[in-house]
Amino acid sequence: MSTRGISIARLCGRTPALLKWLLCFAFSTATAFSAQAEDRPIAPVAAQKPHEIRAPFGAVRQDEYYWLRDDSRTNPEMLATLAAENAYADAVLAPLKPLKDKLYAEITSRLAPDDTSVPYLKHGYYYYTRFRKGQDYPVVARRKGSMKAPEEILLDQSAMAAGKGYFHVGQFQISPDNRLIAWTEDNVGRLQYRLMIKEIASGRMLDGAVSNLEEEVVWADDNRTVFYIDKDPVTLLSKRVKAHAIGTAATSDRLVYSEADDSYYISLKRTTSDRFVCIALSSTVSTEERCAPSSGLEPFKPVATRARDILYTADHVGDHWLILTNWNAPNYRLMRVRDSIDTNDRSQWVDVVPHSNGAFIEDFQPFGDFVAIEERVDANKRIRILGNDGKSVPVLADEPAFTMTLDTNAEPKSRWLRYRYTSLVTPETILEVSAKTGARRVLKRQMIPGFEPSRYETARIWTPARDGTKVPVTLLYRKGFKPDGTAAAYQIGYGSYGSSTDPEFNSAYPSLADRGMIVALAHVRGGQEVGRAWYDDGHLMKKRNSFTDFIDVTRALVGEGYAAKGRVAGFGRSAGGLLMGAVLNMAPEDYGAIITQVPFVDAVTTMLDPTIPLTTNEYDEWGNPEQKPAYDYILSYSPYDNVRAKPYPPIYVSTGLWDSQVQYYEPAKWVARLRRLKTDDNPLVFRVNMEAGHGGTSGRLRHYEEQAEYLAFMMHELGVDRGAN
Repeated sequence: MSTRGISIARLCGRTPALLKWLLCFAFSTATAFSAQAEDRPIAPVAAQKPHEIRAPFGAVRQDEYYWLRDDSRTNPEMLATLAAENAYADAVLAPLKPLKDKLYAEITSRLAPDDTSVPYLKHGYYYYTRFRKGQDYPVVARRKGSMKAPEEILLDQSAMAAGKGYFHVGQFQISPDNRLIAWTEDNVGRLQYRLMIKEIASGRMLDGAVSNLEEEVVWADDNRTVFYIDKDPVTLLSKRVKAHAIGTAATSDRLVYSEADDSYYISLKRTTSDRFVCIALSSTVSTEERCAPSSGLEPFKPVATRARDILYTADHVGDHWLILTNWNAPNYRLMRVRDSIDTNDRSQWVDVVPHSNGAFIEDFQPFGDFVAIEERVDANKRIRILGNDGKSVPVLADEPAFTMTLDTNAEPKSRWLRYRYTSLVTPETILEVSAKTGARRVLKRQMIPGFEPSRYETARIWTPARDGTKVPVTLLYRKGFKPDGTAAAYQIGYGSYGSSTDPEFNSAYPSLADRGMIVALAHVRGGQEVGRAWYDDGHLMKKRNSFTDFIDVTRALVGEGYAAKGRVAGFGRSAGGLLMGAVLNMAPEDYGAIITQVPFVDAVTTMLDPTIPLTTNEYDEWGNPEQKPAYDYILSYSPYDNVRAKPYPPIYVSTGLWDSQVQYYEPAKWVARLRRLKTDDNPLVFRVNMEAGHGGTSGRLRHYEEQAEYLAFMMHELGVDRGAN
């Protein structure tokens, strides 16, 4: 017996039963890798166990890997299977470590080690965050009246995260009298937050009694009461809004609202005027906002009663409400209603910004003298300023593809609007623009050591889909790039929930462009890049458009010489993982590699099970498979159900054991079925983070380690693992 074998035997003989089972399985598997094949590790094989899944109308499916689901996350056989996958991933990826380390060094070299945010003013204090050199988490701090005043540290997140495998601060809020801070924190990654409250001056903890919350909290005016959203412990749905009084037991918290319809998400906010606290209720097809005076003592009443297919969001400023709505306006319009008028009477609403076929309004920010409008025009997100005099002026941009977003504007009396600007070649820049003169001033340009924007170019092209629709694509490449049909491409897509894939600077992309690659953002249907109709054409019974758009973009990139056939890698995350899974089944020959994180790949089974977190919220996104037409349509593209015995390209999959959005067992089952059925010898790597949830590893530096790993895998498989140019 080898020395390695002896050490493993000793280890297995001295551990408690559960740990012994896990370690022995994982280590013996890893030993088999080296013993059976010096140059090629042996992939783990998950057991098959018969299991039937029945739909209410009688349809039956076989799911031989259903046993991998364990909601307690304690099943030894399941945990051992995941451990074996991680051991296999380690073995497969070991030769790529030099490339991974080089990429990690390049990516992190583009991070400012002590980056400080631009301070914003609120109620007499300047708030900001800063990173200490080498720290994963920021310090949240403030100064009274001036940035020259003494610093008050509110949250030292690196100290708070010490010794924890995962840590995330969801949201923090300062009490109206500026004395207390309330925040939510998650120590698992499952988005089940705990409410924490402390006195700022002394640092004395006042509360930590309430757990299993959403991240949003709002103070009442009494400086003692905090509103929060209670979650169902099984489905993780937001169910109730409660009021917690500092220092009291959670069991005595006052119920202020309960939502009976499981299709609605709940969030909280205070209005710009600070006069109201609002409960925002949103589903795919309907919204409702219930507001009450911020004293917290009166009932919450609807701004407008919910109605199917009518969406709106409201804010209050001065003596009126502003309402952004799709009521008789597919691309939305902004409307006003005075305080003296019943807001529930839509006939009394007056247009401020009428509906436009050419501009899709996404958001707004009211000020005393003007309103800032966040809108999409020609697949770009931009900002427009509307003065009280009726004059409207867009904020200018100098690139063909860019992203503008509203930044923190906490003082409604300001005449300056703060916003963020970025593109694939422009690091995030914080600017202010005068609502009166249009003058712009740069507050901060993200410092990227060693990055020279003039070396890179970005472009926007429109590629034809198979039904004739033009799909926008944003490109990044090194200046001087020639579309001669030889390059490798990294193509990114999402296309769900109306969430758009906007061009933003990513510190990893220059490393790809420097090696001759192009980066392509495919703005497929299912997002809202081209307006609300773009979303409507990519969900429910039109969902397949998202997948065919992505494939058609790939073929256009190859056909127009931007990439070589077989040298395109696809990337998608979460619902973008559904996109990758569908693309893999529909057109595997078009891709040289597929990278997917926390992928939603078992769509039928998940949407049939209302006990799985978020299922019932999403019937209007995917359809309810308890109804046969929806069942048949989802089944036609569900990645897990459409794996076949055929060749697949190299695949890298990652997940988090504690994921609350896409449960870990979806990719675990998918990988197991792919391993059994695929007929090629290409690598299939499954990386499981045993301490993380949907957001992956916490901390900014550890996140880049994960990114460097899957990029190294992708570049190796595409033959791009040479040094940067």
